[in-house]
Amino acid sequence: MIQRLRLATGLVLFTYVTTHLLNHALGMVSLDAAEAGRLWFTAFWRWPLATLALYASLTVHIALGLWAIYRRRTLRLPRWELVRLSLGLCIPALLFNHIFGTRVPHSVLGLNDTYTRQILTYWVLDPVRGTEQLALLTIAWTHGWLGVYHWLRAKPLPALALPTLRLVGLLVPLFALLGFVDMGREVAPLAVDPAWARAVVQPQPAEAVALIDEARNATIGFFLGCVALTFAARPLRTAWQRRHGVVYLTYPDSRRVAIVPGTTILEASRAAGIPHASLCGGRGRCSTCRTRIGAGLEALPPPSADEARVLRRIDAPANVRLACQVRPTRDVDVFPLLPPGGGLPGDLRHAAYTGGSERELAVLFSDMRSFTRLAETRLPYDVVFLLNQYTATLGQAIERAGGLPNQFVGDGIMALFGLERGAAVGCREALAAAVAMAGALAWLNATLRHDLKEPLAIGIGIHAGHVVVGEMGYGRARYLTAIGDVVNTASRLEAATKEYGCQLVVSAEVAQRAGVDLAAFPAHEIAVRGRSGPIRIHVVADALALVPLLEGPGAPTAAGGMGSG
Repeated sequence: MIQRLRLATGLVLFTYVTTHLLNHALGMVSLDAAEAGRLWFTAFWRWPLATLALYASLTVHIALGLWAIYRRRTLRLPRWELVRLSLGLCIPALLFNHIFGTRVPHSVLGLNDTYTRQILTYWVLDPVRGTEQLALLTIAWTHGWLGVYHWLRAKPLPALALPTLRLVGLLVPLFALLGFVDMGREVAPLAVDPAWARAVVQPQPAEAVALIDEARNATIGFFLGCVALTFAARPLRTAWQRRHGVVYLTYPDSRRVAIVPGTTILEASRAAGIPHASLCGGRGRCSTCRTRIGAGLEALPPPSADEARVLRRIDAPANVRLACQVRPTRDVDVFPLLPPGGGLPGDLRHAAYTGGSERELAVLFSDMRSFTRLAETRLPYDVVFLLNQYTATLGQAIERAGGLPNQFVGDGIMALFGLERGAAVGCREALAAAVAMAGALAWLNATLRHDLKEPLAIGIGIHAGHVVVGEMGYGRARYLTAIGDVVNTASRLEAATKEYGCQLVVSAEVAQRAGVDLAAFPAHEIAVRGRSGPIRIHVVADALALVPLLEGPGAPTAAGGMGSG
């Protein structure tokens, strides 16, 4: 509930800041345009319900921000979160200056706080206060934008959503600043006339101004006192809790971290300087901090409703918990599942993949023929260029057909099909990928015909069945892959293309699951090392011969043009 309140109140405040800055940006048109926009802006935000929502959100958001700082067991945070936290602490003091300089005089003294008056004050009469307002504009926007960006970053969005949000994050404050400058230039010549300036400023009784200043200083002092109290209370709380014992977390490298009960696993990792993925900053939204629990699982508090919902969404097994939500009260072994600082690739959103699961899918292996002989006759940079063109072209063909090209080893490619939609669809997509790869290779050969003594050739093997899928590897060399008999068999079928002098060898299992009749192609039974019995296969001399069999409603894209390498 606290996280939801922080998000909801933050969105209200960010909406206010955004509309305020857009109103400033109208100053690039003219001062009159900004004044006209202000009428709409104030009509909404000074509507009693909107005012109540705005100031209630401001109060609650500040209180919850201080509460979040108090609850943190460590202030070792990602850089973006430290910046956001620091900016958030700067905002209230600057904001109270603005409120007591505009809204309070308007409500108490009937002051008409027009753009003309504010620009005259900030641009001509008191540039120091003007600088403060520009700082408030920049800080408030950056703080809110960082929060919204990292909230949306953990959600499944269209490809252009985040780049667009980054562009908006730059343009909105820039346009507001330009609008402020243009209005200042428009007001400055008029301020030469003292009578005009006095009429715009509307001097107020000194006693009333003094009372407003006292109220402002008291409000700012109260806020600063709350901040100081919050930071002072943190070490006192920790010392008191340590008197009641500590809990030990054991990490995969046998490192033990002592924490006080109530500290989250993510906070423990950060305090100990152990890298731990957390894209949303520990708010239980992105699931990237997910951790497999070893010994001590049964002693952990059960998942909250929010954590349970996220775990269900990512199909997590019972021994996987969100490190940002779990607060161990007894010793526990923890195994972070995702690499820290790895961004948010699409596959990281699926715990059933990365954490390890058994699935039925299709596996495709391909290999370039005679690549070693080809490489021996070329300069090193020619080999790298050719190989990059080859893997990019075939990788794109696999992706367009619906597959995941997950391993590139030299001139060899491994791809998985059916991760999301099951083995039947995966088998059909794998066959379509073989067709697309054949078409893409023909396009590549035509493109590089002046650089090749003979056309490039490939062999493709496809098999389907049960595999274990998960993110495996070490450090930066972690990737989603599959292991099992199906993978070994698909690799063996790819090797069999050399024996049969063909481009594609498909197991009968794949044809049956895909609902494709391959009776027109030669069938054989071959022995595969590690299997108790032979496997029935179909030999396809040219994968493009499958095009008529894959056409029809709902068929995945087969050949198609490449467009670029």
